[in-house]
Amino acid sequence: MQMNEKLPDAPLAMKTTLKRVFIAVLFSIAFGYIEAAVVVYLRTIFYPEGFTFPLTEFGNGPLWNRLLAIEVGREAATMVLIFSGAWLFGANRRQRLAYFLTIFAVWDTFYYVWLKVFLDWPGSVMDWDILFLIPAVWASPVLAPVLVSLMMLAFAVTIFYRSALGRSFKVTLPERAGFFLAGVVIVICFWIAGGHITEEGFEHHFYWPLFGSGMVFSIVLFVRCVLKSPSL
Repeated sequence: MQMNEKLPDAPLAMKTTLKRVFIAVLFSIAFGYIEAAVVVYLRTIFYPEGFTFPLTEFGNGPLWNRLLAIEVGREAATMVLIFSGAWLFGANRRQRLAYFLTIFAVWDTFYYVWLKVFLDWPGSVMDWDILFLIPAVWASPVLAPVLVSLMMLAFAVTIFYRSALGRSFKVTLPERAGFFLAGVVIVICFWIAGGHITEEGFEHHFYWPLFGSGMVFSIVLFVRCVLKSPSL
């Protein structure tokens, strides 16, 4: 009886979810445009001859110090906006997590799409980029953050689908700790690489096996959570 009562609401819930996700995706694409536009200005100021690694002049001089402080503030404000958007779009913790993953993933991916439109950069997914500055410099080949974004988007779609059908998605405290540790492993890879962006041989400091282990562990843990959660 309980199963039959939920079925009539499923199509409506799915339709409502699709509408809200569509708006969230539009928001994220536009946000990615803003992010890319800012980076175009920064590269014009600091790298008029071209943005290439190693970044031997990174962080040197009074102008760097002044604008880097502003850039750190802008990145912090960016995260506030993403969290705020997720909070407003979602009706509960599960939905807010899914919207956060969606907004972050689409924003980050379209950031590179827009840079390709504006600057015809990156030339390939193996070109390096500075990803973030809080609390230290994050860097890697472009492929790495794109893979993270695709994983996040896949997680979000699964959560949205189950939520629209009234299916639960339970994550225990040990599983949350596992996701946290996997995220720490991935972030450490970015931090290690970020510490060597001014050096020759910088490309040898992004450890793909360690990064891959964090990604695989996250995926396996997520699949485990889905499989053990009740269907209804």
